[in-house]
Amino acid sequence: MTEDNKFSRRQVLGGLGASLAAAAVPPIFSAEGAAPEASTPAPLLDPTKTYPKPPFKGQSQPWPGLASQMDPRPDHGEKSYKGSGRLQGRKALITGGDSGMGRAAAIAYAREGADVAINYLPAEEPDAKEVIALIKAEGRKAIAIPGDLRDEAFCKKLVDEAVRQLGGLDILVSNAARQQAHPSIMDISSEQFDWTIKTNIYAPFWIIKAALPHLQPGSAIIGTTSVQATDPSADLYDYAQTKAATTSYVRSLAKQLGPKGIRVNGVAPGPIWTPLQVSGGATQEKLKSFGGTTPLGRPGQPAELASIYVQLAASDASYATGQVYGAAGGDGQP
Repeated sequence: MTEDNKFSRRQVLGGLGASLAAAAVPPIFSAEGAAPEASTPAPLLDPTKTYPKPPFKGQSQPWPGLASQMDPRPDHGEKSYKGSGRLQGRKALITGGDSGMGRAAAIAYAREGADVAINYLPAEEPDAKEVIALIKAEGRKAIAIPGDLRDEAFCKKLVDEAVRQLGGLDILVSNAARQQAHPSIMDISSEQFDWTIKTNIYAPFWIIKAALPHLQPGSAIIGTTSVQATDPSADLYDYAQTKAATTSYVRSLAKQLGPKGIRVNGVAPGPIWTPLQVSGGATQEKLKSFGGTTPLGRPGQPAELASIYVQLAASDASYATGQVYGAAGGDGQP
């Protein structure tokens, strides 16, 4: 062996140390495969300060009311909700999709990749047009089907039309409701009582019956109930009854449809800032302080419930059925 081929122990160990040191240095990537930079964490939001608090100014609209004319305007997630493809390719029908929780769900579903049909009353067309435009802006199908849910024939037509235009159906959100405050049971006429019951109880019955033949295993039904189901206000005698019934049908239907692979769940909001409140759902006195007695000191916004509707519709919630998810600012139980 020549001197040129000889390595001293010191040289070998030195070379090994250099190799280990080099291995400890993070690799440098080219622009094509650049190592991701550490993302800046989103700031924490104080839920007591995120949205408007009472007192609110007095305001009144004829039933059913428009979100676009409320002051302040409700937040349905128009600018804030960010999707991540959780409902890619799904097909959803949402009643009461022009405003409130229905609108928040419609926006969120579209941004999660779903095509969406919404139902609403003809008087709510201005709000509905905004929702349709938001859905289309996400590159999704947006189907508008106005009509009165008190009509059984229309409820069947609603489902048939949604299935036809969407090309199927796998998410049904039964959200539309009527709420009118009355100080006494003596102030509620039979016609008014019938209106509330038809909208809140008969309509979901008719719509679910029409939808079931189209729903495959993995489909989801979501009902909007309320904390009124378990902690009813004195002046919402008829409305509170319908929400107790909604909570019950969610749990009953979940047992019935579970073996078929169809999940049924509910969302139970507390005081949420929607047109229901300014179109007779709350007195002017209550409206001014609306939501102020909750631990968070304010009413909720529809946008704050959007992710719940997404979660209950998504496949990764596959073991959730017969559940009622509450969102009430710290008050009430689902």
